[in-house]
Amino acid sequence: MLTKLKYLGLSITSFAILFKLMSWQYAQYLLITGLSFLGIYFLIKVFKK
Repeated sequence: MLTKLKYLGLSITSFAILFKLMSWQYAQYLLITGLSFLGIYFLIKVFKK
C-alpha cells in the first residue's frame, strides 16, 4: 500500500510540474495533491519504524 501511495504522489506531482510548465489550469491543485500524498507517505514511513 505504501508503494502505491508513493508512486501515486510522484505521478501526480510530475504531471503537475508539466502542467505548470505549460501554464495550464489546475496545476496548483495537482501540485498540492501530489505533494500531500508524498508528505503522508513519508510521515507514515518515519513513524512506522
